[in-house]
Amino acid sequence: MDRKMKIAAAGPEDFGGGENGNNPSATVTVAVIGAGLRGMIYSSFALDRQYNMRIVAVADPRTERRERFREKFSIPSDKCFANWDELFAGPKLADAVFICTRDKDHFEPAMKALAAGYHVLLEKPMSPDWEECVALGRQAEQYNRILTICHVLRYAPFFREIKRLLDEGRIGRLMSIQHNENVAYWHQAHSYVRGYFSKSGEASPMILAKSCHDLDIMAWLAGGDCLSVASYGHLTYFRPEFAPPGAPKYCLDGCPVSQECKYYAPNIYLIENGGWKAEAACSDPSYEARYKAIKEGPFGRCVYHCDNDVVDHQVVSMEFEHDITAVFTMSAFTEKCNRTLKLMGTEGELRATMETNEIQIRRFGSGTEETIQLTDAGGHVGHGGGDSRLVADFLRTVRTQGAHTSATSARASIQSHLMAFAAERSRLEKRMVRLEEFQQA
Repeated sequence: MDRKMKIAAAGPEDFGGGENGNNPSATVTVAVIGAGLRGMIYSSFALDRQYNMRIVAVADPRTERRERFREKFSIPSDKCFANWDELFAGPKLADAVFICTRDKDHFEPAMKALAAGYHVLLEKPMSPDWEECVALGRQAEQYNRILTICHVLRYAPFFREIKRLLDEGRIGRLMSIQHNENVAYWHQAHSYVRGYFSKSGEASPMILAKSCHDLDIMAWLAGGDCLSVASYGHLTYFRPEFAPPGAPKYCLDGCPVSQECKYYAPNIYLIENGGWKAEAACSDPSYEARYKAIKEGPFGRCVYHCDNDVVDHQVVSMEFEHDITAVFTMSAFTEKCNRTLKLMGTEGELRATMETNEIQIRRFGSGTEETIQLTDAGGHVGHGGGDSRLVADFLRTVRTQGAHTSATSARASIQSHLMAFAAERSRLEKRMVRLEEFQQA
């Protein structure tokens, strides 16, 4: 016998997003460093919750981004800066700083913000360097500042419901985790072949840049420290030898397979309503500007003739405390962009698919299956609704001066970052790596 039930997802207000009513004195003021896509998403929380959060300053080297930000959030011109040093040169402007820059530009502004008296919401990864991640945690403790990392999946109703079911013992004692991040062929091509995260030396290794979210969730579900990892992964397909015969380096230069190639750039970036991918390729929405960007810029390149070096598939095996074992698979070779997982316990098993917000539980010997369908789970921005809930939780942590502890504090997040660094070391050195190799003392 099967049993189905629907559960309404909690909104941002359940994380303290609506607790102030119309009390301006409780408003958290925020300066934003990095006015790109992630900076805009987190900042947009303020648009309909002005008594929770107000954007008062922005720093970004690109004039068009600063201007767009200034107009959207009504920021005075003298509070718009070309870089973070200009912002920090003057008196303290806000209660907190959102840092949404590129991976390599996380560490320096975060360290300076903490020292200057700001609480910090920091986009993941904390840094492409494990020692800098540890240093950031120490800096926050030294200055008694709140440092929250944007591991938004912990706030997604999908994963919070799974955690609740696990903690209730619905499948008994957890023994094993299988977790898949299905990147999708088109997302891999856009972000990790043509895009900003295609080269580990300029951004981060794939396991850190894309999948530290997933390692963080696995550590959270396991409820203990990761002890060791072994990892294998390769860049196999997005290479010159797999290019169709006669394919040029740029799609617009007469590609012989333009009609059938699923990666043909004009069909992605020059279409009407190209969305976030088209905006990443060119911030100017005009056809002429986008055409020029595809003709000359990185997003117009043939995916088989790029300078990418990050993996297109990787697997990580992990040993956690309490004899829990786990396997994580990241693959570009999927149709859908989603996450699927299976938890195996002593009394049953749990299967779940984030895309459909459906969770299935089977208790051993019962002959029944329970299906839980979350409703409105993704109704609050991206990552299954995790984005806005993360911001709401950070604001609550700031308002309570740390009396409320963020679920993704630096202390909690360093563990999963070290798991990613250990996985990459294992992949490159072809050996099992113990987490104790990354000493935090």
